[in-house]
Amino acid sequence: MAPTTAADSTRDRIVAAARAEFARYGIAGARITRIAKAARTSSERLYAYFRSKEALYAFVADQEMAAVSEATRLDATDLPEYAGRVHDYFQRHPDRGRLMTWGRMELSGGAGDDVFRDATRRKVAQLRAAQEAGHLDPVWDPIDILVFVNQIAMAWSGQLDLVEAAGDDVRDPSPAARRAAVVAAIQRLFPAGGDGA
Repeated sequence: MAPTTAADSTRDRIVAAARAEFARYGIAGARITRIAKAARTSSERLYAYFRSKEALYAFVADQEMAAVSEATRLDATDLPEYAGRVHDYFQRHPDRGRLMTWGRMELSGGAGDDVFRDATRRKVAQLRAAQEAGHLDPVWDPIDILVFVNQIAMAWSGQLDLVEAAGDDVRDPSPAARRAAVVAAIQRLFPAGGDGA
């Protein structure tokens, strides 16, 4: 493994600071001066690595998409467990969900969009292949499957306070019960290893 250079360290600090800044303020609200200060560098040095705030966001978003894909690994033949992994990931990293949401709202068709588009197309192709192999009901459009699974999987992201707000009306207030509900909902819609019928 190659030793870390000072330049690598500066760049890594910039990326870490940018990730936190974008998650908190979005792209429009993020400030290069705050990112540079948090990274213990100058704005000029930051621009030596990234030509613009949008380019920095695109780099961070690309990293996040890769991290999400690696951590959640779509298995089109077991969508309930995939949904559980997506749920778990965003419960552990709510800031990363916010970071991606900001980008979708503010930069549609812009920075970071290619990675998102490529990931979406790969997943849709996997779902279509599972349908053709008889593992998923072919009546569904694969993009609908992907959206429904992801939305249900992320339903509790940043909303666990609703359990406390509901008080005694919640049968089981544990986070594990929320995950179980996500997995059960997807199991009913898209059974694992189903025969596609």
